Amino acid sequence: MDIITGLLKEIWHTFNEAAPYILFGTFMAGVIQTFVDKDRIAKHLGKPGFKSVFMAALFGIPLPLCSCGVLPTAMSLRKNGASKGATLAFMISTPETGIDSIMLSFALLDPIMAVFRPVAAFITAVVAGILENIFGHKEKAPELPKEEKCPHCMSGAPGHRPHYGRRLIEGMKYAFVDLLGDIALWLALGIGIGGVISYFVPASFIENYLGRGLSAMFIMLVIGIPLYICASASTPIASALIAKGMAPGVALVFLLAGPATNTAGVLAIGKFLGKRSIAIYLAAISICAIAMGLLLNMLYSVYNINAKALMGSGGHSMLTHHLGLVAAPVLAILMINAVTRRNKCAD
Repeated sequence: MDIITGLLKEIWHTFNEAAPYILFGTFMAGVIQTFVDKDRIAKHLGKPGFKSVFMAALFGIPLPLCSCGVLPTAMSLRKNGASKGATLAFMISTPETGIDSIMLSFALLDPIMAVFRPVAAFITAVVAGILENIFGHKEKAPELPKEEKCPHCMSGAPGHRPHYGRRLIEGMKYAFVDLLGDIALWLALGIGIGGVISYFVPASFIENYLGRGLSAMFIMLVIGIPLYICASASTPIASALIAKGMAPGVALVFLLAGPATNTAGVLAIGKFLGKRSIAIYLAAISICAIAMGLLLNMLYSVYNINAKALMGSGGHSMLTHHLGLVAAPVLAILMINAVTRRNKCAD
């Protein structure tokens, strides 16, 4: 009984700290959904070259889509004329980070990681896009099947742009039902795994076997690439690992590789962009994740920053604690509602 109580306390503590930032990030996702015009984005991504790759990577940073959720959006951009390099860049920067995971990084990790993580995602996406434009096969944009949606989940007819009030309502519905429904179970799993690591895994094990160095980074890469986990769900796991002694650069490899890749995404890239694009995609993520991890470790080392001591400093305050006491039950109710409604749409 003491073990269960202790484990639940660890999980609740993490959830309580994260809840205000998850709610704010989800709200901002709704705002972005309301005001970002994907048709205009597509116009900027059509011509092969550095500019379209740069813009695709930049557009993808704040968008709160996971590695599976980004697929229909990226392929739609491709069908509307986006270059292959821009499409691949968008498929990397979007799931590796987002406004929700940036806020969560600020709460559970530290301000350095909260800034460095999206920067690393952007660099990785640009590198992949440029390599795709140089070495990838020149293929025509694929014809995509029409996406079927539940009538209750529709946000309006294609091409129809309702007034801003209606769009804002639909944006919030997307954020707190569709998006939250997509990530809720994975987020709960991530927080649960973080709690298990915090309570059961001894610090000596992490420090001795997964603490730092290239070997630890390769291990996290091997774990992260086939894993399906969204950027938000990976954050509490990384937080728990750093608290147990893992170097921030090693945790960053997991934060970049885990959300960006999974088996379904790799197969989709092979189908719509070509097999060579798979190699470029995986190579760019692997090389950049390790390079960014080494750079981040160097940054902490040069400035003599203790990652464990700094953890949670971005979101730690008495006000945040009290906000969490209110936000956590509200978020729990919203997550349950989102999952329930998404499951009804799937039936």
